[in-house]
Amino acid sequence: MPAEAFSYVIEPGDGVTVVRMSGDIVKESGAGFDSLGAEISGPVLLDFADVGFINSSGIALIVGILAKARAENRPVSACGLTDHYRHIFEITRLSDFMDIYDDEAAAAVSR
Repeated sequence: MPAEAFSYVIEPGDGVTVVRMSGDIVKESGAGFDSLGAEISGPVLLDFADVGFINSSGIALIVGILAKARAENRPVSACGLTDHYRHIFEITRLSDFMDIYDDEAAAAVSR
C-alpha cells in the first residue's frame, strides 16, 4: 500500500506555532520535514491528528526536528497522537523531550 503524501500547514497561535500535519510520516516525507524545520521558529506544537502512519524513518525525521529545536532552545510539544503512537513516543523516549497532549485545547490550557 503506497504511503499517503505528507503535508502540513503552519498556523500562528497564541504564543506557539501550530504545525498541522497530515498523511504518512515516512522516509519519503524527508523533503517536507526539511522545509518544515526551516519554516518554524519559537515554541512549536506538532499536531498529529491527521497523520495516518509513522514508520521508523518517520521517527528519525521527528528526532531531527527536535534536535534542531533543542539546538535553538525552542520548546516542542505534540498533540493528536493515537494511543499507539503515544506509546511509540514513550518507548523511543521522544516523550522525554516534548510534552504530549491529547489535543490542541489541552496544550493551550497548559501554556
